Amino acid sequence: MAPRRRRNPWWIPPFLGRVPANLDDAPLQLLGVVSLAVLFEEYDMAVLTSALSPIARELHLADARLGLDLAVVRLGAVPAFFVVPLADRFGRRPVFLWSTVLLGLLSFATAFVSTPLQFIVVQALTRTFFVAGTAIALVMVTEEFPAEHRGWGVGMLSGLGAMGAGLSAIMFSRIHQLPFGWRALYVVGIVPVLLLPYFRRRLGETERFLQLTHTPGKTGGGSPFTFGTMAPLLQLMAAYPARCLALGASGFAVSSAMLPTFQFTGHFTQQKLGWSPGQYASMVIVLGAFGIVGTVAAGVLGDRFGRKRIGMLMLGAFPLASFAFYYGVSRVTLIAWVPMVFCATGGRVILRSLSTELFPTAQRGTASGMFSVTETLGAVCGLLLVYAYGTRDVAELARAVPLVGCGTYVAVLLFPLFPETRQRELEEISAA
Repeated sequence: MAPRRRRNPWWIPPFLGRVPANLDDAPLQLLGVVSLAVLFEEYDMAVLTSALSPIARELHLADARLGLDLAVVRLGAVPAFFVVPLADRFGRRPVFLWSTVLLGLLSFATAFVSTPLQFIVVQALTRTFFVAGTAIALVMVTEEFPAEHRGWGVGMLSGLGAMGAGLSAIMFSRIHQLPFGWRALYVVGIVPVLLLPYFRRRLGETERFLQLTHTPGKTGGGSPFTFGTMAPLLQLMAAYPARCLALGASGFAVSSAMLPTFQFTGHFTQQKLGWSPGQYASMVIVLGAFGIVGTVAAGVLGDRFGRKRIGMLMLGAFPLASFAFYYGVSRVTLIAWVPMVFCATGGRVILRSLSTELFPTAQRGTASGMFSVTETLGAVCGLLLVYAYGTRDVAELARAVPLVGCGTYVAVLLFPLFPETRQRELEEISAA
């Protein structure tokens, strides 16, 4: 007899698919709590994409320097590597909660900056805790979900988090009616801080970490003084050199391709195509809803057909959609948006899954942090490549960005080096 279809909780929209019928309530509850926090983290990141043009105008950020300035902002995520490994020693829950609160406070503070330097510094610090929070959320979902539905869980986390970009787009569409314009968008960033009592009450520690702390000789590794140094990374690379290098190179290449592609979408459509904020928001919200289905699709297909096969397919198709988006014709741009988002979100889900599945519990936080930092360095490299190409005007920008987007092919070539992880227990994967 086939299992009865399960009704989705209210916070999972129908277009993201259905909850697996045999999934227990505990991992589903954890998914709901961390997804809410990640949604607001993604919201803050999306504001800079949506509102880049009005921010640049008011703070006098020159077009020719946008790539360089945004690269400096992205570098703010590098210190996250010294934050995320703390989750291997003190627990996933406390580090996740602190990261969420600090990100909310810094996002709120962005609303009050008055100079380009202040904006860059505050947003750079915001990136530190954005990367830390999302990396640890991924670890928690990976550890709590059963092997047969782990891809679905990671995909749904990314899909629900991506709805933060939709919320940002909705707010941005009303930017001319909001008091203080783009600054009002960052005031919303305080919401996760206000929700802290809810997060503390509903979010527990992962079972795998609790088991780790009660297993003699299996602690997170080293004394408290080793955390905040390079020691955890060196230990990880010594134990898994090939996996670390292949994963780091893949994350670097994919981020260097995707970040510039999406970072300039709002600026391109408004400056080159003459779209209004409402038109851009409509594309992100309406068509983006179809695109972010790629997160769950990648997880489900990865659980069924394998992470490697699906990852190579999605990452291989991304540059084609990027070239079409920046072709310069509104109709083509609209059509290209869906596959571009679909392939980008799906490909990143596969890589993010691998970043936690390939390593043991004692080093999973460190591995996730390492992957996030390589993504950050890749994003900075991609923005610098766009800057080096020459972005004196939007037309040059539209030529440079799709070329940089071809970096995903590096990851496609590296995928055969990874072991297949679908429907295997984490302990079996890390021991292989």
